[in-house]
Amino acid sequence: MSPSDATADAVSAPAPDVSTGTCPAPPGDGIAEGADRSTGRSTDQEDTLDLRLPDELLALFETAQLRSDDTHADTDPDSGTGHGRRRQSWGDSTAPPSSLTPADSDLLDGVAEWGPITTPVGVFQLVPVRVERDLPLVCRWMNDPAVSAFWELAGPQNVTEDHLRSQLANDGRSVPCLGGLEGTPMSYWEIYRADLDPLARHYPARPHDTGIHLLIGAVTHRGRGLGSTLLRAVADLVLDRRSACARVVAEPDLRNIPSVTAFLNAGFRFSAEVDLPAKRAALMIRDRAVRELL
Repeated sequence: MSPSDATADAVSAPAPDVSTGTCPAPPGDGIAEGADRSTGRSTDQEDTLDLRLPDELLALFETAQLRSDDTHADTDPDSGTGHGRRRQSWGDSTAPPSSLTPADSDLLDGVAEWGPITTPVGVFQLVPVRVERDLPLVCRWMNDPAVSAFWELAGPQNVTEDHLRSQLANDGRSVPCLGGLEGTPMSYWEIYRADLDPLARHYPARPHDTGIHLLIGAVTHRGRGLGSTLLRAVADLVLDRRSACARVVAEPDLRNIPSVTAFLNAGFRFSAEVDLPAKRAALMIRDRAVRELL
């Protein structure tokens, strides 16, 4: 999988109109499948929409405004100079304040409660990462040359720790997990709200689009077709547990042929090539409407 699967968060989203819940289309976005390259406009009506921000994100805006107003009320009325925190707005950062959502909740319908599933290769379960417990294992995987070539998180434990904590502090929009097969941790996953991610600037996102990042950690589990089997199983799990989600998406690096092939074998379709900040990616989509056909 790609290193910039995580670093895409460096891209800031266009400022939304909170009163309408709509977001202007940013200039220079990647051209989606079926696009007319002379105009940059998509001709594939399946992958276009008049983007409306999801209710969860609008709720974050409202909460941020209420907190901002409370802080502003703490300023010194006599001097007219604020002694409290500076009034905070969405434009102050590329992400909303990390305290808006409790750490034990998420915007993905409770990944921790999804439970185990039976796959052709055994019982599999996603278990949300606990840094204190899982950091050494994930760090070891990130330092495998085959992994670091695309994730670019090789180095001491603090490199991996910073990445994991950035995921955990992301207001529930991304949930890093260990994938356990027959009770043995053997893979690392990130399940995330693609429609609330900077990735949404680069393709015609739909509300509740759910993204997947994956790495197979143990060398003994690679090259056996496990990636495709587990990707299909987890995509089905997402669609089963998230009734509002119509599509599971992924954006592996185009150079990572084994990863792209694994997604294709798992029932994803190649939708487009997209230029992300640190890579050129293959936009892969698994549609609920045709899940039984692929």
